[in-house]
Amino acid sequence: MLMVIDVGNTNVVVGVHDGEKWLTHWRLSSSRSRTADEFGIVLGSMFSYSGVDMKKIDSIILSTVVPPLLVPMCNMCKRYFGLAPFVVSSKIKTGLILDYDNPNELGADRIVNAVAALAKYREKGNLIIIDLGTATTFCALLPTGEYLGGAIAPGIGISTEALFQRAAKLPRIELIKPQKVICRETIGAMQSGVIYGFVGQIDGIVARMKKELGGQAFVIATGGFGNLMASESNTIDVVEPFLTLDGLKILHEMNK
Repeated sequence: MLMVIDVGNTNVVVGVHDGEKWLTHWRLSSSRSRTADEFGIVLGSMFSYSGVDMKKIDSIILSTVVPPLLVPMCNMCKRYFGLAPFVVSSKIKTGLILDYDNPNELGADRIVNAVAALAKYREKGNLIIIDLGTATTFCALLPTGEYLGGAIAPGIGISTEALFQRAAKLPRIELIKPQKVICRETIGAMQSGVIYGFVGQIDGIVARMKKELGGQAFVIATGGFGNLMASESNTIDVVEPFLTLDGLKILHEMNK
């Protein structure tokens, strides 16, 4: 069985694949102060809860955009699973042509998403991948496998938290869609501004990227806010909540 681990700035997403299907997946906090033992004990509990035998894991692939957590994660894999994880970087076999000034600057999550998107939607032509996580990233990809780059914006969650922290009279809010744009109370007005503001950002950036790509592109959204944004966006064609996990599995097959 294969275990895939994606370490993001907010969450660590873990999935277990038995060669035919995803058996289970979990989401942990990616606290930079967590040790290898803490990650190992939490994962052990989740394996036990899910009824999956962690002793059957025979391969691990790991991607991270949080450098301080790379060593604890690798140590956790060695101590609790007896395996050294395969670590994703721009130097491994990806099937992509990284048309980027410095490929080493490219986040592992963006590489993984591009690999999965190309495998699933190559026949759609030009691709735009939107990852709605701690940051909102936009990636442009040609069906020939050329990764052209993209745009990075502050994420929805951290932008909303900044609004609460820096504006003395504004409360922390739940990110749900309000009934209308023009709201008569503060919480609704904040929800309207955040959600429809980010939808406008998404549609605006995608329109400009499509223009640079010649006018056509298939748009894939992933990340924690993917479904929420897709419900209001005019440009998102499909939501793939497990795009990163699928990409890690594909990379494992390509490099094993």
